[in-house]
Amino acid sequence: MRFAVDAHAIGRHLTGNEVYVRSLLNAFAAQDQDDEFIAYVSGESAARCIPANIRTRRIATNPFMRLGFDLAMKVRQDRPDLLHVQYTAPLACPVPVVVSVHDVSFLEHPEYFTRDRAWQLQWSVRRTVHRAARILTGSEFSRSSILKVYGDLDEDKVVVVPNAAASEFRPIAREAAAAVVREHFDIAAPFVLSVGDLQPRKNQIGLIRAFARLVNAYPQLKQNLVLAGKETWFGDQVYKAARESGVADRIQFCGFVSDADLLQLYNACDLFIFPSFYEGFGLPALEAMACGRAVICSHTSALPEVVDGAAILFDPYALDEIVRALADLLLDGELRLRMERLGLQRAAHFSWQKTAQRTLAVFHDVLEKLRSTSDVYSQTIAHR
Repeated sequence: MRFAVDAHAIGRHLTGNEVYVRSLLNAFAAQDQDDEFIAYVSGESAARCIPANIRTRRIATNPFMRLGFDLAMKVRQDRPDLLHVQYTAPLACPVPVVVSVHDVSFLEHPEYFTRDRAWQLQWSVRRTVHRAARILTGSEFSRSSILKVYGDLDEDKVVVVPNAAASEFRPIAREAAAAVVREHFDIAAPFVLSVGDLQPRKNQIGLIRAFARLVNAYPQLKQNLVLAGKETWFGDQVYKAARESGVADRIQFCGFVSDADLLQLYNACDLFIFPSFYEGFGLPALEAMACGRAVICSHTSALPEVVDGAAILFDPYALDEIVRALADLLLDGELRLRMERLGLQRAAHFSWQKTAQRTLAVFHDVLEKLRSTSDVYSQTIAHR
């Protein structure tokens, strides 16, 4: 079979979407099977990130050109059996579509987006999920949310295929990681790490306020707070919260960081905190666990399902709970070591090879059912 993948996110700092499609393609390439893959990329350097046994084709960077014309034209030329996309399919796709919808926060919490972005996602994703042969998502939480907001979908159409931390995320020597972090980011003090684009649903403002309370309540703690993540339209409000926190000298922003640098940051930090209000999966928590770090995170959305008892949970709307969770782990070395061991065990349950196998099984099932339906239709016409 020939499968096409819209990989335009690769090389464009589209964070979670980029990690997902890059990891999936790497795992596809490693599968021992006869399927052929085509990856449609936008960035000039993107093809270098894709395994050599996957053919690449350039498509337009502009989303209106890509979705309105270019991607569908390339699909007609290449004639794959199926196209896999994230969130949005091209307007006129000549082959079956499987779509990955990681979450529906744009419908359940449109306040996390600019008005135009929320509207665009609401319109384009609705059209895609109704057009798609299958909808993939990373957690049971997201599956339930998708079925709730698109109430007329067949339940069997939405399939849970969990994500995973990339194999690059692993424990490395703590001292060596700290040295790299000092050199690359000028971070010398011990630190607590949080990762995520600077946007409302990641709750960096709440974390900053909780960290200020922590510093005032426990002056013996020497950790700084390090925030790694791409700047967005919401960034100025996060920076303002840091300036007004009273502990601005202990808060550092790293901006967007590569996976190589992220590996060093995970391994160098004392613990990882993920205070997000809403996650369809919550990959950074799993990445931190895979690096052997103790994790504390929100008890909302998909996060309890993903960490499954291997993290300390808190209410992201309750600053005192965030403070208590931070203090418990920073002050109790034995508890921190226990959570590190549990995290490593939990992360080992996930792998991109499993994700790729399950995804390919869905692709083949879609085509088998379409072929079966077509055969039944042809037999019916013949009998007539």
